[in-house]
Amino acid sequence: MKPHILVVDDDPGMLRYTKVLLETGQYEVSTAAGGAEALQWIQQGNHPDMVLLDVMMPGMDGLETLERLRDAVPALKVIMLSCLHDTHKVVEAMRLGAQDYLTKPVNEVELAAALEGCLDACQVVASGDEVEELGDGVFFLAASPVMRKIREHIGCIAEVNVPVLLLGESGTGKEVAALLIHKLSARSHRKFLKVNCAAIPEDLLESELFGYEAGAFTGATQAKPGKFELCDRGTILLDEIGEMPPRLQAKLLQVLQEQRFFRLGSRMPISVDVRILAATNVNVEQAIKEGKLRLDLYYRLNGFSIWLPPLRDRREEIPSLFEHYMARLAKIYQRPPQPLRDRLLQACRQHSWPGNVRELQNFAKRYLVLGNEEVMLAELRAGSAAAEQVQVAARVHSNGSDLKEMVRSMKGAAEAEAIARALEQTHWNRKQAAELLNISYKALVYKSRQYGILPPQHGARRPRRSGQAGADAAAGKPTPAEQD
Repeated sequence: MKPHILVVDDDPGMLRYTKVLLETGQYEVSTAAGGAEALQWIQQGNHPDMVLLDVMMPGMDGLETLERLRDAVPALKVIMLSCLHDTHKVVEAMRLGAQDYLTKPVNEVELAAALEGCLDACQVVASGDEVEELGDGVFFLAASPVMRKIREHIGCIAEVNVPVLLLGESGTGKEVAALLIHKLSARSHRKFLKVNCAAIPEDLLESELFGYEAGAFTGATQAKPGKFELCDRGTILLDEIGEMPPRLQAKLLQVLQEQRFFRLGSRMPISVDVRILAATNVNVEQAIKEGKLRLDLYYRLNGFSIWLPPLRDRREEIPSLFEHYMARLAKIYQRPPQPLRDRLLQACRQHSWPGNVRELQNFAKRYLVLGNEEVMLAELRAGSAAAEQVQVAARVHSNGSDLKEMVRSMKGAAEAEAIARALEQTHWNRKQAAELLNISYKALVYKSRQYGILPPQHGARRPRRSGQAGADAAAGKPTPAEQD
């Protein structure tokens, strides 16, 4: 089927010229002599693949037409045409969602390239291509049936201005899914902001979200807008929504219902148009039963819900994810990418990946830096052993043991094992070891002392494979070094 182009221009000669030019290029073409006519044609149910829109028109000009067309069909792709290259109008057109801006008289080659580029981009999105770049090294990959289905759902709901609740374990890619929803929506040219509700204390969270007036509290010397104001006509992601205090949940409910709120210390309501996406890794039903999540807020947020499955339920994606992470990290660190050979691939597929996709990304980073397959195999074995010990601890909990204490001990053992291995691989260069483990230098020094891990010249030994030193430290018992 030929791509369908709508040309909007008040100049009859330009309409005829552009129509002939496009039909020669194997496009189906419709025309409109002005913005009002174009808008009426769209409202009658016509859906072109692309609109060529003149900027300077009497009555409803191009920018107003662009805004009204995009309000009617948010995903509509538009290329602006103008006799003058007005920088202000270019910026405004891009802000309103135009894909490109060409100067008249239109060059045939330039027009063909612009159309092909925009239409190809549309086809990539429509086909659910495996990898979609979202900027700043972030990408969405759909290499399994379940993720391709999720990508299909995201494509459907992105254009509909409803709240979306993203569910799943930590590290499964909820933020990436939220960013993809924003990028595919009519708000893509507006701001996307993320707020972690669990990382900010209650008082600070309220001012962070809703802003405050000067004098609202001690130290508030001047007014400050909150995230909702800054994100007007954009998208905001409220991460870990289940950790938001109930009092703030009531205020958030008001924003969802009325699209307005009050700054701290103000009596004047502020109206906003913000699409709210929320994410949580907690059991929603349990959170509602325990009173941590308001039922009415849940119903308002759950206009549509997407569950991101853990990596262990989509293991077929491991090779593709690893390959893309490795390629990106190799460019960042300027090192040759490391291959995922059969033995390591098999170990990766057998690993449970409790940290999900984020854990796999960090695994690829360590492999790139170390370049030693045997070390990475040992790391996977140690991680699997620690996970198995936690499962054993859970099973014996019925015999009266303290499950939390057991989990803490197992975690300490695994942590001590990882620190000792990193120090050995970096020849006890603590700065390099800290970078390898993705922790601060101070944290490494503290934990090394906590677990009694000292350089060989101090006579300390590497913790045994059982991780007893780490378990003792986690339980508050003195380590061998401390006993000495």
